[in-house]
Amino acid sequence: MSEVSTTIDIDAPVEAVWKLVMDPRRLEEWVTIHRRLISHEDDEMVQMLHLRGANFKVHWHLDKSKAPTHAIWKGRGPARSHAETEYRLADNGKGGTHFDYRNEFKAPLGPLGAVASRALVGGQPRTQADASLRKLKALAEKEARG
Repeated sequence: MSEVSTTIDIDAPVEAVWKLVMDPRRLEEWVTIHRRLISHEDDEMVQMLHLRGANFKVHWHLDKSKAPTHAIWKGRGPARSHAETEYRLADNGKGGTHFDYRNEFKAPLGPLGAVASRALVGGQPRTQADASLRKLKALAEKEARG
């Protein structure tokens, strides 16, 4: 299992950031490993992601949602892998948003799969998560300025 947690402050209201991150059609604008949205409806989506030269599909289900502050997406990927992505949003006390992001990936094949996964992806998940949040910040702040 690999887990990445990171955070960023965004100079945009919580509701505006929530609307942006919860719109599957906007993932391409801020998620660095997103390649395309294959389908989406209600609380489900299928997304094509790209990491270390490989494309792979993840089928996501919105497991928990408390607008505009908390969401957990649970995903199924190739070879019975599993992922969980969590968003936590809070007012940062300055009219903006404190955004906490967590992603957990469980490779198939138990401990052996986890070792192989770490060897293949290394520090890429953290690097990509941080880059995605920087893109999210720039996009949300640009929209907040109008």
